[in-house]
Amino acid sequence: MNTNTNPLKITEVVLRDAHQSLLATRMKTADMLPIAEKLDSVGFFSLEMWGGATFDSCIRFLNEDPWERVRALKKKMPKTPFQMLLRGQNCVGYRHYADDIVERFVQKSADVGIDIFRIFDALNDLRNIEVAVKTAKKAGGTVEGCISYTVSPVHNIPLYKDMAKRIVDMGCDILCIKDMAGLLTPQVMGPLISELKREIPLPIHLHTHATTGLAGMNMQAAINAGVDMVDTAISSLSMGTSHYATECIVAATQGTPRDSGLDLEVLEEISDYFKEVRKHYTQFESNFVGVDIKILQSQIPGGMISNMENQLREQNALDKLDEVLKEVPRVRKDLGYPPLVTPTSQIVGSQATLNVLTGERYKIITKETRECVLGKYGKLPGELATELIQKVAQEEKLIDCRPADLLDPEWEKISAEVGDKAKSDEDRLTYAMFPKVALKFFETRGKPLPEAAPAASANGKKGAPAAAPSAASAPAPAASAVPAGPAVYEVKVNGKPYTVEVGPAQAGGAPAPQSAAPAPAPAAAPAPAPAPAASSNGTKAITSPLPGSVFAMKCKVGDQVSEGDTVMVLESMKMETEVHSPYSGTINSILVQEGANVQTGDELILIS
Repeated sequence: MNTNTNPLKITEVVLRDAHQSLLATRMKTADMLPIAEKLDSVGFFSLEMWGGATFDSCIRFLNEDPWERVRALKKKMPKTPFQMLLRGQNCVGYRHYADDIVERFVQKSADVGIDIFRIFDALNDLRNIEVAVKTAKKAGGTVEGCISYTVSPVHNIPLYKDMAKRIVDMGCDILCIKDMAGLLTPQVMGPLISELKREIPLPIHLHTHATTGLAGMNMQAAINAGVDMVDTAISSLSMGTSHYATECIVAATQGTPRDSGLDLEVLEEISDYFKEVRKHYTQFESNFVGVDIKILQSQIPGGMISNMENQLREQNALDKLDEVLKEVPRVRKDLGYPPLVTPTSQIVGSQATLNVLTGERYKIITKETRECVLGKYGKLPGELATELIQKVAQEEKLIDCRPADLLDPEWEKISAEVGDKAKSDEDRLTYAMFPKVALKFFETRGKPLPEAAPAASANGKKGAPAAAPSAASAPAPAASAVPAGPAVYEVKVNGKPYTVEVGPAQAGGAPAPQSAAPAPAPAAAPAPAPAPAASSNGTKAITSPLPGSVFAMKCKVGDQVSEGDTVMVLESMKMETEVHSPYSGTINSILVQEGANVQTGDELILIS
């Protein structure tokens, strides 16, 4: 008997949110293409494969053109609709862009092959998705309007029902419940979906993560309540901070009225492929591979956790992770309980990290935190901490209009700025999203970069893992400097550091390894920058308050500055932080240039 009367539709997220959550968004297009035709044959409702952090990661880390990724995959997967995650007025960036940029970005995304636009605003301020929704509809796309689910004293089911009705009125085709941190519980999920199904005429799509271990029960509760579509990840890149396994949902619904109709044998082949691919990204693996119930308190989304770990690791401060996780909900409360989804997750996470690393809350306030407090990202859900408002709003007024209403058109200015470095409108849009990173990408595009995470085809066999480095691959000492005793090298095996001691060459034989022990644990997090000290020539140094890179210079040699003036902007954890002069004087010399990497306490500028 055919019981398949209301088939559950499945969106596979392995090409976007699965590796964003587990592997810091590092999967290369070369690891996607060999399995693309198989994915296209499954019969998914859609494949989420673009947007979110993938755009940034392509140009910042992978030296790939994100627009070309869509084209290349579309050639291999012409049947399955492509879905992207769009951050409303933020597009795929971390700030609000003018309407003309949003319109061009959405239209170009449709042109290259995006079919379904999942559009959300980090603050649930629906004014910030209006232009993107209208443009996507005009371009012929299917639009999923999102509710970013969170838990706080100011969020409840009546609020979400009101938002859903407004999403219907905007002309969206699908309503998406976006539970980015896995905070929903079965006792909330059932009534939420049931009430929305009664009152909303749109199909409902559920997006939830497995971080808290409740995903399976939540999925079943949603299915029982009549949810139309669910997001899942192929099993070899599922669970942990990722999503519930695709195969589990397919198996659980077989023979029921919600049978998805998908073939488990084909899914098994796909899972086997990604099991091998995953081995190439070990160094980016999150430590959160199981269940962490503490996330119900910190409310940190899966992708945010893995990226935060990598950021702290790069700053030699991974031992501070627990402190940062405790600080995140405090910062979130101070900011009026924003949902933690990009870009607010980065804003809250980066500010919490700075609060911990500097040893003083809000000693350094990022540009993005300031703008969030001022209303430049939209209306915050709750009341802000008075102390934070006083620190931020000393010279600027808080706004309550749609933030983009205050922005002048940007396209002509951006096109002039980038000039002939951009070869197409796609390049100009890439530059609009990430100016500094884009310029570096334009220089390196098409050129080989030092290998960090090899693609599956690195050893000539698509889909097979590259050979892991071994102790024998450690560089040999130069012939002119043969040591009398053993030489010590540090090598990485599957992303993990090992110290290898190699003795001098013996007659007729290769050097024999003497020992192989794990490398020492990273040193403690850097201390806050010391107070500037006078140098030997009578000048005073302005030092870096945190690790990062020089984003922009705000002064030049010979300038007169007063105490408190902004002299430089640093970029750290994808957020901008102003460096202020602690005293008045004349700029004697500038010791760094834009793009340079700096550590806490490094001298940046000398003042006389």
